Amino acid sequence: MIFKLFRRTPRDNTIACLYGTIVAQARLPAFYQIYGVPDTVDGRLEMIMLHTVLFLRRLESETAPIRALGQGLFDRFCRDMDDSMREMGVGDLAVPRNMRRIGEAFYGRQAAYRVALEAPDDEPLAAALDRNVFADGSEPGPAFRLAVYVREAVRRLAAQDGFERAQLAFPDPEQVLLCARSTRIRQ
Repeated sequence: MIFKLFRRTPRDNTIACLYGTIVAQARLPAFYQIYGVPDTVDGRLEMIMLHTVLFLRRLESETAPIRALGQGLFDRFCRDMDDSMREMGVGDLAVPRNMRRIGEAFYGRQAAYRVALEAPDDEPLAAALDRNVFADGSEPGPAFRLAVYVREAVRRLAAQDGFERAQLAFPDPEQVLLCARSTRIRQ
């Protein structure tokens, strides 16, 4: 009887697959080698948060059962961050404080990206990405390149369904940049 509490449900497997897709996308070398995202713990965290925010934004337009995947996904993100901190040697007493900071950062980025994505041009989005992902603010180019990718990811996510079957695909970041360059050349 008690073993039912510890069994994984199909929903748990779906959430694990969706989150795995988000993490795999966020870890693609193109973001760090071509887009200039800092290849650091913070840079990788920013990319996981960015992709999670984009996916959760997409789920907002779905029916209630599909939207419920969003809470499960956020919970999975939090467990992953907790586990990662413990693996890095953060002490048990410091983990809750750090988790609160990560949660605040996540919700802050979610709000900033939501507002920026409503804008007709890429200026606000690039500014939000520059502030969060490229915190050094050395040059605006990488943030604008990443903004082009984010717009394409939003467009592609809008055309997808099947999330309850763990079907999720993000655009290839290298192809997005190549297409953006070739379009600019033609104009």
